[in-house]
Amino acid sequence: MPTQETMSQQDPSYILSELTSRVRVLESKHSTYGEKLLITNKNMIEEYRKISKEIKNMNEEIVELKQNLTETRELMEKIIKEMGVFAKKDSVKILEKYINLWNPMKFVTEDDVKKVLRGELKSITSHQSDEP
Repeated sequence: MPTQETMSQQDPSYILSELTSRVRVLESKHSTYGEKLLITNKNMIEEYRKISKEIKNMNEEIVELKQNLTETRELMEKIIKEMGVFAKKDSVKILEKYINLWNPMKFVTEDDVKKVLRGELKSITSHQSDEP
C-alpha cells in the first residue's frame, strides 16, 4: 500500500488543491494586512491633522505671548523713564527740612495784612484826631 506522502506526490489533483488552499490562506492574510494598513494609514492621517492643529494653536499662542511680552517691555520702559523724573529720597528730605524751617502754616495771607494795616491806620488816625 502506498503511503500518503508518495500518493500526494503522484496525485496532481491533490497537489493542485493543496496549492489552491495555500494561495487562499495567503490571499486572506494579504487582505487582512491590507485592511490593517488602511486603518493604520487613516489613524496616522488623523493624528497628523490633530498634531498639525495643535502646532498651529501653539504657534498662535507663541505669537500672542511675544506680543504681550513686547507690550510689557514697552510699559516697563515707560515706567522706568517716568521713575527717572521722580524726586530722590534725599531731595524730598531736604524739602521737608525747609518746609519745617519756614513753617508755612504761620504765614499770613494778603487779606490778613490788609486787615492789620487798616487797623493800624484807624488807630493812627484816631490818635491824630485825639490830639489837638
